[in-house]
Amino acid sequence: MMLPHGMDGQGPEHSSARMERFLQMTDDDPELVLNDQEIKMQVRKTNMQVVQCSTSANYFMALRRQMRKDFRKPLIMFNSKKLLRFKQACSHINEFGENIIFQRLYDEAFPDKLVAPEKIKKVIICSGQFYYDLLERRTKLGVNVLYIS
Repeated sequence: MMLPHGMDGQGPEHSSARMERFLQMTDDDPELVLNDQEIKMQVRKTNMQVVQCSTSANYFMALRRQMRKDFRKPLIMFNSKKLLRFKQACSHINEFGENIIFQRLYDEAFPDKLVAPEKIKKVIICSGQFYYDLLERRTKLGVNVLYIS
């Protein structure tokens, strides 16, 4: 199920899908500490998947992963229409290869423009349109002590 997320325009077709409601309905336990093998089995153990992809390649990989599984679980995808216009959200053709997998978390896109890791003052973990808005604002202000992932 693909739902719009954000208030990009006007009218009911642009309204937010209330991501927090779907996250509250999942039976995933955030307090549980998982090892590598358990992380691989996490999707099989939960009642649904909730994703918000930040790039076209990750969107494609989420759909491909959904179809290739030997079991079926609901896939709830949140996306902003504004991301369709962002050039930064476009992926290179190499990111659609056979050995590429769905990325649960991306690292900082421009680590060379930041100060040394021990001097970073704030780390923000976000996704979707909010990531690109933060990245644009950080660049415009010339801030180099903010790590965005």
